[in-house]
Amino acid sequence: MSGGVDSSVVAALLVQQGCNVTGAYMRQWDDSKELSGVCSWKEDRRDAMRVAAKLGISLLTFDFIKEYQDFVMDYMFAEYKKGRTPNPDVMCNKYIKFGFWLKKAKELGYDAIATGHYSRLHYVAPGKPSSLDNLGYHLMMAKDENKDQTYFLHQLDQEQLSKTLFPLGKYSKDEVRQLAVDFELPTANRAESMGICFIGEVPMKEFLGQKIKSELGNIVLSTHSASSGQAGEILGKHDGLPFYTIGQRNLGIVNTKQTTEDNKPLYVVGKNSEKNELIVGFEDDPLLFREKIEVGDMHFISGEVPKLPFDCQVRLRHRQKLQAATFVEEDVLVFKEKQRAVTPGQFAVLYRDGECFGGGVVL
Repeated sequence: MSGGVDSSVVAALLVQQGCNVTGAYMRQWDDSKELSGVCSWKEDRRDAMRVAAKLGISLLTFDFIKEYQDFVMDYMFAEYKKGRTPNPDVMCNKYIKFGFWLKKAKELGYDAIATGHYSRLHYVAPGKPSSLDNLGYHLMMAKDENKDQTYFLHQLDQEQLSKTLFPLGKYSKDEVRQLAVDFELPTANRAESMGICFIGEVPMKEFLGQKIKSELGNIVLSTHSASSGQAGEILGKHDGLPFYTIGQRNLGIVNTKQTTEDNKPLYVVGKNSEKNELIVGFEDDPLLFREKIEVGDMHFISGEVPKLPFDCQVRLRHRQKLQAATFVEEDVLVFKEKQRAVTPGQFAVLYRDGECFGGGVVL
């Protein structure tokens, strides 16, 4: 229970169904001399306690600060230092919520954990008719596709899913809000939480700067966006490649007359790590679009690689509209239409017929 409306409603639904429910709050962040953020864990835990009291259930508090540091924060900083843009929420789910927390729940004798994620599970048992091919647990998109969170859950495996409940998968966000009102929960009108998993709303550049030194370099104009004779024109200085993301705009660069007469906005279209150059271009720059991408560390929820080539749909970021693609090799995806601002470090997640099959990191 995070103190938010979603996990609060999950607890209420399970109590209503007659389950023996215990709430769990996970503390995963603590400011240190080396690293500080904007974390409201005390307020969040207080809200979780209020909900638990309303429902008449116990609330346990677990300290996973070290685990979060080792498996999420260290990963995040390592990726940024490589010039990539990681997704810490994916790692938080894989290692913390459905890793250390699930392990602790088992040790304490609980049958399963339940979370406020918007997703559904479908189990195919031996000998039972099903439209799904493989036996076992299938991770399915939520009823509310705008809130669907399977993107963040694609690294889970059969063992983790076998001990997990997703009660909100069949509800829309509006319906969940109404349930919170109907249950008279203290968090019914609480605003949506945003920002990095369990850290809060943090100015990312400022946060990263605590661990990553600024290394100034040139901002250069892409060959494709430059007029004749001006390829590689230096437009300014960047603060360090880790602080920029492919597709990012509003870079604080004032376009010169030699660059464009129309004062068109510039976007990050590439990074040259060897020269420490940030490459920028206009919104139609070919470097900003890719038809084929390489994906590393592929993970499949079923535990089996599908027969290739595998026609599917792909998300390269949360809430992106599903994109038609073919998984042609174990590490190559080819899209039907070119994709804009493909970002190394993010995850390419595979879907078909509403099922999330898994995914891997964009290289």
